[in-house]
Amino acid sequence: MAFITRKQHHYLVLSGLLFTFFWTWSSAFSLISLWLNQKIGLRGAETGIIFSIVAFTALCAQPLYGFLQDKLGLRKNLLWLIGGLLLASGPFFVFVCTPLLRFHILPGAVSVGLYVGATFFAGIGALESYTERVSRIVGFEYGKSRMWGSLGWAGATFIAGMLFNLDPNLNFWMGSVSACLFLGLLWWMREVQPNALNELEFGKSNALTISDAFGLLKLPNFWALVVFVCGVSVYNVYDQQFPVYFASLFHNVQRGNEMFGFLNSFQVFLEAGGMFLAPLLVNKIGAKRGLLLSGLIMALRIFGSGMASDTLTISLMKLLHAVELPILLIAMFKYITTQFDQRLSATLYLVGFQFITSICATVLSPLAGRGYDQMGFADTYMIMAALVLSLTLISSMLLRGDKPQNDLPSLNLTTR
Repeated sequence: MAFITRKQHHYLVLSGLLFTFFWTWSSAFSLISLWLNQKIGLRGAETGIIFSIVAFTALCAQPLYGFLQDKLGLRKNLLWLIGGLLLASGPFFVFVCTPLLRFHILPGAVSVGLYVGATFFAGIGALESYTERVSRIVGFEYGKSRMWGSLGWAGATFIAGMLFNLDPNLNFWMGSVSACLFLGLLWWMREVQPNALNELEFGKSNALTISDAFGLLKLPNFWALVVFVCGVSVYNVYDQQFPVYFASLFHNVQRGNEMFGFLNSFQVFLEAGGMFLAPLLVNKIGAKRGLLLSGLIMALRIFGSGMASDTLTISLMKLLHAVELPILLIAMFKYITTQFDQRLSATLYLVGFQFITSICATVLSPLAGRGYDQMGFADTYMIMAALVLSLTLISSMLLRGDKPQNDLPSLNLTTR
């Protein structure tokens, strides 16, 4: 270990953790709507119920994960728990979820929702916020590390469509193999030791109390962020059953499955490049403008998907996600760390962004599923795009500019 620096060690290990987390997530989840539709036989509304349970589970777990990670600071306890859940992906989907779904949709939907929500949709927020905190302390750009998460998703998705046509269970088992690597990297990672300057900047995490977290609810700027997130959270609902729509545009559904895997993989490879470049753009235009730009691109992507009538056009719309998501994530962390107390960064990310996203998905997923069944995908996408655009325009008046704010004096965080 002597031949690499502290900064290089944490960059490499955290990049590897993000890579293997997203590989497992993609293996188990990227084609789950196809699995539910083609292998289990569920319709759009039934699949929407499952995604709603996923979102509800995530919104219950995300505030807990966020506060725990802020309380733990730089300790890895929560990441070990998440690693154990990742490892269980193969046996859980094969031996628990599949039999339950074939027996009755309700216990099956609950099993899928609880596992996916707690493991992936809540777990990723804890891992990303941990990585962002370490990156500030050690001194590397978060976006360059997060780029490897996108590459992990792209790598798994590239072969997921082919494996799906052979046997969907192969994807689930591939996720468990990747989780073994995640746990190995977590064991290898050294504990982060902040210096005196870091302690002064971030404060002592163990001094945080639950009242500090609830104090965020008193801040107008927090609610302004919530309004923005309610708009951009639509992208999760849009993505949920998009593979079904995409595959339906092909004469051969199996060919559509494979092509979606290739398209999604190419999109995420582009997204990885975006993660590398997005910090440059966001640092130039500012966090607020970065957030608004991502919202406008998202509205364009969803609107274009509703207008598209062929596979080439809708593929191009899907690829806009590679531009939108890196800007959104980088700008979100920049906004959080400049407008709020940095010791609550994990809570803010998991509550202000991930938690609100899950609430919206809980409400919108069954509505979207019903819309797909009754109006069709195209008309439902047009409604989604209008919602994103409206809330983004409102947010342009509510979000603060990029001057750092000392917005938490009432929480007494700086006196502890």
